[in-house]
Amino acid sequence: MPKEIIMPALGMAQETGILIEWFKAEGDTVTQGEPLMEIETDKAAVEIEAPVSGVLAHVTAQPGDKVPVGQTIALILAPGESAPQPAAVSEAAPAPVTEVVDKADKTEVLASPLAKRVAAEHQVDLAQVKAAGSRIQKEDVLAYVAAQQKEKGTNGRLLASPKARRLAREQHLELAAIAGSGPDGAVLAADVLTAAESVQMEMAEPAAVASAPASPIETQTVPMSRMWQVMAERLTESWTTVPHFYLEREVNAGQLLAWWEKVKQRVEDKITLTDLLVKLVAAALRKHPRANAAWQDGAIVLNSEVNVGLAVAVEDGLLVPVIHQTDTLGLGALAERRQAVVDRARAGKPALADLQGGTFTVSNLGMFGIDSFKAIVNPPQAAILAVGRIADKVVPVNGQPTVQPMMTLTLSCDHRVVDGARGAQFLQTVASFIEEPLAVLD
Repeated sequence: MPKEIIMPALGMAQETGILIEWFKAEGDTVTQGEPLMEIETDKAAVEIEAPVSGVLAHVTAQPGDKVPVGQTIALILAPGESAPQPAAVSEAAPAPVTEVVDKADKTEVLASPLAKRVAAEHQVDLAQVKAAGSRIQKEDVLAYVAAQQKEKGTNGRLLASPKARRLAREQHLELAAIAGSGPDGAVLAADVLTAAESVQMEMAEPAAVASAPASPIETQTVPMSRMWQVMAERLTESWTTVPHFYLEREVNAGQLLAWWEKVKQRVEDKITLTDLLVKLVAAALRKHPRANAAWQDGAIVLNSEVNVGLAVAVEDGLLVPVIHQTDTLGLGALAERRQAVVDRARAGKPALADLQGGTFTVSNLGMFGIDSFKAIVNPPQAAILAVGRIADKVVPVNGQPTVQPMMTLTLSCDHRVVDGARGAQFLQTVASFIEEPLAVLD
């Protein structure tokens, strides 16, 4: 039976991908595991390997085509197998949909996960939304909200991010009077700040304003890659929709450094402090499954695997390559896999699996001399750990001041999944493992 080659998805909200290049031509023989094509998704450009061996046939997408996720774009035929007639070829398979049932009339409504989240945010009944296609998309929900707002006038619900609403209240500004720059005219935090600055300028003394000579300021628009645009959109969505809270803990890293020195002497592979931290975090996640969970479609989902992702800065944005089944790996294997996924990410050639399945993220800026910082949660994950540098500080030990190597950990949590007590317990476990790593690594 022919093997269908489909446009894969790297994330829950991804709906399309761009075919960059075929490495094989139609009619060529392909071998399982060899690169077959390169695609560009919302996250990165990745090479896709051939799932089976055979002959490439019935190629329906060309380089540059924007293809819906799940659509069949080629077939791989077994030796001697013939391609089916075009009518028999699998049509575009729709991306995963969420079935929403209206409890009042039991009418089934098909909507994408992103459309459902947007509808929930704006308190929209999906049964009232008209889909432009076979299912309701985010754009359909936003169009419905805009239409309702127009009908209701200024008394309707204005499109605005939660942060924009809070800033408007603090600045005593009316949201209806602020021009929004977001999707469908939504008011963003930056719009509120701009409006506040304008009000302050208007309240300034006329003489002071008049004395300022009008001189054009030279500006330059920085071109953004698609990856950077997507990163900006996703982080904005996380910041404005995920209820963040933060827990900070200072930890004595003396035992961690001592263990690192021993490991470097007996292990041939290059072990980094990040490897040790990831190993300890993975062990803590196994003890605290809620920190390893996700918020999906209004529910808490517990992940069976511990797959720790590492935030990696690349030229065009930010990638989070994943070390799968982190808690099951020895230090040598973990370091080898971490090196491989990070190198591929920095080279701009991550594998498809590198960017899938992450359940928790670690972001380490200690190598840049950063003492501490607060990271933004990477949805649908429940939390992210920000790691600062190790620095000598004077701290009390047995009642006496001593100099100790200290580091600061900051845990950002999605309060819908992890409450304060659970977050504190998880961070306490991580801290105890760092201060006594032999209990985990031996």
